[in-house]
Amino acid sequence: MSLATGSTIGIIGGGQLGRMLAIAAARLGYRTVVLEPQADCPAAQVANRQIAAPYDDPAALAELAASSSVVTYEFENVPVAAASALAAKVPVYPPTRALEVAQDRVSEKTFLNGIGIATAKFLPVDNDDELAAALNAFDGSGILKTRRMGYDGKGQRVFRNMKAGGFAGTCEAMGNVPLILESFVSFEREISVIAARGIDSAVAAYDPAENVHRSGILHTSTLPARIRPETAEAARAAASRILSALNYVGVVGVEFFVLADGSLLANEIAPRVHNSGHWTEAACIVSQFEQHIRAVAGLPLGNPQRHSDCVMENLIGDDVLRVPALLAEPDLMLHLYGKAEARPGRKMGHFTRISRRA
Repeated sequence: MSLATGSTIGIIGGGQLGRMLAIAAARLGYRTVVLEPQADCPAAQVANRQIAAPYDDPAALAELAASSSVVTYEFENVPVAAASALAAKVPVYPPTRALEVAQDRVSEKTFLNGIGIATAKFLPVDNDDELAAALNAFDGSGILKTRRMGYDGKGQRVFRNMKAGGFAGTCEAMGNVPLILESFVSFEREISVIAARGIDSAVAAYDPAENVHRSGILHTSTLPARIRPETAEAARAAASRILSALNYVGVVGVEFFVLADGSLLANEIAPRVHNSGHWTEAACIVSQFEQHIRAVAGLPLGNPQRHSDCVMENLIGDDVLRVPALLAEPDLMLHLYGKAEARPGRKMGHFTRISRRA
């Protein structure tokens, strides 16, 4: 049964993704309440109400549950205990199992391998001795990452030809937290698939985007990706398998490495709307944000077909100064996030240039 028009959707997290979800919800006739400790957050500027409190505050969670017909979230580091407490009172989508899997890189890759989706080789690392053994297993090279909380290239260190040592104190320098060493992957390009699954188990997947990162932050997403049709279909099929295995409801972003032979290695699952899906605002009738609201509200999923080729580019820090010039361009859609201060590495907005398909 679908959510009645005028119902309230709770959103945990008040960043730009929450903002765009709130806008999409309003277009479909829903109200939104945002749980976010930061005052005047991007989402609160467009939502109907903000609960200003930590994400794990019991009173705030109780208020959110009482105010909402369904609750969703905009980032994957929502405390699992908080999501579970909410789920006992009100439907929470995506399910808490998706959070448990995505919040820990070892759990994530173990899950993917368990459902037949290949990843880079990996080993858990908890101390320098385990790091030495893991580097030895990977011929002295790999990417050391925090298992939890890393994003946009943060919490990472690259090792090349380090079998002889030289890494004492590394784990302490990274905060003495659980780590993972991932082997290097020789890949041709990076792609991602945005897909959705409804309460009725229907699945809709968008075309894969080809992504370019700078300093660990997504720079551009280009459609169509320079991949074979069978590679694109394999990526969509893998995303569908992930959705089914998690009994998922909502939008997911799945990142892949494309190897020289066209085969795929999954890199990461994001149990939410995703930066690499922002292009859907301009190049599809139904954006990833509307698709997510449709899914969690029990509405039919929209058509994910792309009507235009496009390139989406993030505006990072002082890139926001380009806005007047960008607005003078034809066939360009701009979306700013309402952030007052531009800082290095901070996502201030994005734009998408479209080109009509023949």
